[in-house]
Amino acid sequence: MPDAETVSNIKSKPRYGTPLPVQAVPRIPVIALGMSLGLFLAVTFILCVGFDLLFPDHAMYESWLRLLPGFTWLSWSSFFLGLAESFGYGWYVALIFGPLYNFFAARTHQRK
Repeated sequence: MPDAETVSNIKSKPRYGTPLPVQAVPRIPVIALGMSLGLFLAVTFILCVGFDLLFPDHAMYESWLRLLPGFTWLSWSSFFLGLAESFGYGWYVALIFGPLYNFFAARTHQRK
C-alpha cells in the first residue's frame, strides 16, 4: 500500500516546465509622468506660439487667452508665463492621473 505522501503526489496536478515569476502590479512612476507631460505641453505651447506668429490668419492665441490665466498676446513675460503654466498643467494631470491609475491597477490585480 502506498504511503500518504505518494497518494497526495499522485492526486495533485503535474507541473511541467519552469515556473514563471509572478508579474508585479503595473505602476506609473508619477515623477517621470509629470516631467514627460509637462515638457510635452511646454513644447506644444512653443510650437503653437510659433505657428501663430508664422500664420497669423490661422492663429489660435485666443484659445491660449482662455486656457492660461494671465496670458496676453504676446510679450516675453507673457510667453514665459504661458510656458510655465503649460508645464504646470502637465504636472497637474500627472499628479491626478498617476496615483489614480496606480490605485485602480493594484485593486484590479488583487481580484485576479
